[in-house]
Amino acid sequence: MTSTLALNKAKYLIIQQKMIGDVLTSSILCEAIKQKNASAEVHYLVNQHTIPVVENNPFIDKLIVMTKEIEKSPAKFFKFLQQVKKENYNVVLDVYSKPASVLIGKYSGASIKIGYKKWYSKLAYNYIFKYKSKPDTYAGLAIENRMLLLQPLDKSYAVELKPKIYLTEKEFASAKKILQQENLLHKPLFMIGILGSSEEKSYPLPYLAKLLDIIVEETNGNLIFNYIPKQLDSVTKLIKLCSPTTQQNIYSAIYGKSLRDFMALTSLCDAFIGNEGGAVNMAKALNIPTFSIFAPFTKRIAWAIYEDDKNTSVHLETYKPEIYKNTELKEIRKDASTYYQKLKPTFFETELKNYLKKINL
Repeated sequence: MTSTLALNKAKYLIIQQKMIGDVLTSSILCEAIKQKNASAEVHYLVNQHTIPVVENNPFIDKLIVMTKEIEKSPAKFFKFLQQVKKENYNVVLDVYSKPASVLIGKYSGASIKIGYKKWYSKLAYNYIFKYKSKPDTYAGLAIENRMLLLQPLDKSYAVELKPKIYLTEKEFASAKKILQQENLLHKPLFMIGILGSSEEKSYPLPYLAKLLDIIVEETNGNLIFNYIPKQLDSVTKLIKLCSPTTQQNIYSAIYGKSLRDFMALTSLCDAFIGNEGGAVNMAKALNIPTFSIFAPFTKRIAWAIYEDDKNTSVHLETYKPEIYKNTELKEIRKDASTYYQKLKPTFFETELKNYLKKINL
């Protein structure tokens, strides 16, 4: 089964459930397999809400969609397992490697099943891997740990591969028209990630306002925000905290009505600046420079992918390393707001200014 000929014609299932950033990042496995095995058939199992980040991806032959209804209903989940088994997969790569996904992998009937080392995955998979703790390339651990899963298939697979997003010409043109109507393409334009995936992953608004003041002062650029309508109160609060000059350069009425709209708007910006998360990964996949702020309880080393002069990040640990010598991340998470308050804008004000110069703004 591991011969070149067999793998070239094999049917693959890649499993990556839950978060948007994870699904985008794991899509590199689809590309890697199709590049090496042009005749292979690659299916990608993802949660329904994450589909937009892999839409139009030429390396995915079929999406297998996990819905909330399937996750909540044992009967529907069992029916889903039967549908997976009928696909007759030869190879399963379980990036998620949680109990439910391992059950899917085991039930698939594939002769080659690969995942990460968990006590329960040992019972179901042929090959299991420990997560690497240190990256070998600037691609970062999130990339390298995924590419590691390909090694049992062929040792010649690359160590890293950058995720990509595929926008249509229509999507790009629509976003461009929106920005042109407000005359926003004649000077620097920034997409601001004002909120993280949750409140505990969001930099305090008063601090973020100071960063926006710096951006406008340094570049005279315009700002648009990444948010959804139910977060409008936070948008209003943030704008009020900014200086009058900054407020004049904020166009809060322009935002992505959908995830695809957001990505199209971001593709026309000079940089994405704000909270670390899926939106940052999307910007990187669109080759847009990023300056991101990590939540104090997250591991920067895990998700600081493809960092260079145009993609950088900040984390409380850099400025207050003594906190992390004495406190576990799970304890920091319990009191995230207190630790966020310690990450003062003054700590990285110079870093932000230098970054803006590096991206030629």
